[in-house]
Amino acid sequence: MNPYAKWIEGKDALVVLAETPLKISGLLEQIGMDGWDRGYAPGKWNVRQIMTHLAQCEMIFGARFRQALAQDDYVVQPFDQDQFMAREPLGDDAVTRHAFGAMRMWNLALFRSFTAEERARKLTHPERGAMTVQLMLEMVGGHDLNHLAQLEAIAAGK
Repeated sequence: MNPYAKWIEGKDALVVLAETPLKISGLLEQIGMDGWDRGYAPGKWNVRQIMTHLAQCEMIFGARFRQALAQDDYVVQPFDQDQFMAREPLGDDAVTRHAFGAMRMWNLALFRSFTAEERARKLTHPERGAMTVQLMLEMVGGHDLNHLAQLEAIAAGK
């Protein structure tokens, strides 16, 4: 099950994953450093939290892909994004931004190397059931688009 299917439907996940950092960079320039504490809706995450979450996810998702390729019958270790956010020191915006970008470039090199056999490799997510590496790629792409829309709303002043 892909909770982000509506975001990625009809799109190439690798293209989305390659374009997202560039789009985010442009949006962050629009928002400006003074806008990092603005959210897209009352009670929702602000730019600082979204970027921290994206960096956290890039680290975790990258590890998941590597484990899925290296370990037969890999079972994903879920995490609670709110608990991660509650524990994370929300500090230097530049570090968070660069951490996401650097990890994404590293992960993209891995993603682009996937063979058809590796894309079909099976794994299990305790909350989402059986899936393949390809489905996980699509989930990460959809996840990107979901948060990109939030940043676009902040940049638009909504």
